[in-house]
Amino acid sequence: MKTLRDILYNVSIQAVHGSTDTSVNQLSIDSRAIGKGDAFIAIKGVHADGHLFIDKALAQGAAAVICEDLPQTLADNVSYIQVSNSAAAAGIIAGNYYDNPSQKLKLVGVTGTNGKTTIATLLFRLFSTLRFHCGLLSTVQNQIGDKIIPATHTTPDAIQLNALLAEMVEEGCEYVFMEVSSHAIHQQRIAGLRFMGGIFSNITHDHLDYHKTFDEYIRVKKAFFDGLPNNAFALSNLDDKRGNVMLQNTRAKKTTYSLRTVADFKGKILENNLTGLIMLVNEKEVHFRLIGEFNAYNLLAVYGAAIMLGQNKDEVLQALSNLSGAEGRFDYITSAQQRIIGIVDYAHTPDALLNVLATIKKLRKGNEQVITVVGCGGDRDTAKRPVMAEVAAEHSDKVILTSDNPRSEDPAEIIRQMEAGVPVHLKKKVLSILDRKEAIKTACSLANGEDIILVAGKGHEKYQDIKGVKHPFDDKQILRETFEMLEK
Repeated sequence: MKTLRDILYNVSIQAVHGSTDTSVNQLSIDSRAIGKGDAFIAIKGVHADGHLFIDKALAQGAAAVICEDLPQTLADNVSYIQVSNSAAAAGIIAGNYYDNPSQKLKLVGVTGTNGKTTIATLLFRLFSTLRFHCGLLSTVQNQIGDKIIPATHTTPDAIQLNALLAEMVEEGCEYVFMEVSSHAIHQQRIAGLRFMGGIFSNITHDHLDYHKTFDEYIRVKKAFFDGLPNNAFALSNLDDKRGNVMLQNTRAKKTTYSLRTVADFKGKILENNLTGLIMLVNEKEVHFRLIGEFNAYNLLAVYGAAIMLGQNKDEVLQALSNLSGAEGRFDYITSAQQRIIGIVDYAHTPDALLNVLATIKKLRKGNEQVITVVGCGGDRDTAKRPVMAEVAAEHSDKVILTSDNPRSEDPAEIIRQMEAGVPVHLKKKVLSILDRKEAIKTACSLANGEDIILVAGKGHEKYQDIKGVKHPFDDKQILRETFEMLEK
């Protein structure tokens, strides 16, 4: 069992009241999970201030409290540690408690607006194919070797994260590939972790409900690279206009990838169709199963990271050529008789939606219709709603605006905000259907042979979040069932 002194190593402490020789059973930032002998870390969060729950934690048996603001009355036989930033302290404390697992692994973080899941997943699959035991921390799922652990956030809280990494160490993982969201960076969930490398995919309009300004969103992403150590690598997409910005102040080894300019890892698309991509990667021609320019970038990022991690170029390209993408990322099925193509994609930002529709446009052989079903999530950035509808209308033959995960909002109001972005001359091609299942079924009924249906926004998700309740919902399954029903 660890003592308070053990887990406070390297924490910036302002004041101590009580003994640091106190034994600590478990750690928690949730007062409801506190048991006898545990340490409670009071964090000032987005939705709640943990300091308001110190009394509850003590009533449940907390032996130590780590906080920014000391309570007016200090309980006897309880140790209080005052710190300047509880969130940052939580990461360091969790690392110490779990014996700093990130220092025993080769941990690579992937950040950016789009592509994080695909890059992290491909790296996990690539290194697994190369016979390394690996861990994955992603939006879709967390994975230790073949064992799958459902994901609840893009990045877990600092305590959960270190517990998962410790489990990965225990299971013998050598590499761990991890999505690093802007929320996780800003909320210090990755504080205290040691990264072997960081990858930047791109940055576009997203999460402004949280970060308020685009400049702040960029600054938060950049902070991840600023914090990398000098023995790590920083790999950035030069074709994104903020690609060089991410590398400006990093101490890590700076490396780049690009389709359009000179870079350490240079790609060129030779062919792009439904059988995949044929690319030149540093002048070597390779066929990949993944489709679309956005995946060309993802593949270059994965290739570059693998080389920076010391892998053989030819072995990496050979293994990558056989890999498929992450679930819900340009994930498509074809109806048996009419050969209608149904594509499910997680695109939930204007840029991601534009990328997918641009890819579909390049895959069209002739006069096939593109029918897009799209919605926007509730309790999230409202500014992108009209833009999403405008992008869909500009680049599709027919559009059905529908519900995504409305959460606490009125889905009809979300759709009204989307409708406001549709240009007047395009309104005739746009329908609004509140029920997402009906919207998908309608898209299928509107399609003729070899038309393309894009169902965007939810991707891998197997639920629809309505008023705090997650109802079972799977876009791909509904597409499949509708195809079968229409062809009976």
